[in-house]
Amino acid sequence: MSVRRTAAVAAAVLVAAVAFAAPAAADAPVAASVTTLSAGRLGAAVAALLALVGAVTGGLALARSRGSIAGGPGRRGLALGLGAALVGTALGALVAATASGGVGTGNGLGGAFVALLVGLTGTVLCARELRRSRRAG
Repeated sequence: MSVRRTAAVAAAVLVAAVAFAAPAAADAPVAASVTTLSAGRLGAAVAALLALVGAVTGGLALARSRGSIAGGPGRRGLALGLGAALVGTALGALVAATASGGVGTGNGLGGAFVALLVGLTGTVLCARELRRSRRAG
């Protein structure tokens, strides 16, 4: 058998396997494995990262105001951090509201709770430091 024919047969078998397995897999309930990146997990991860950006920005601004570090985010950085924290909190709330299972089912509920907590922390820190910087300058 030639290489071209072998490749064609392998491709046809692969397509047939996928075509026949898809209807059978649609009937069976699928549990999310550890390595599966579902939409809920992805949304919760993005929310947590945005919230973390806001919390780190607020923490750096707090450290700068206390004199612990020389540089830090200015007003623009604080506004961006506040926006990131608010978007992360809102996205975490959206994922938590639309998750169909409990924690550990692969719907991103645990990550959504983390995003909510970190986002609220970032919001408080950024808003506090933004208010302080407006009073001082």
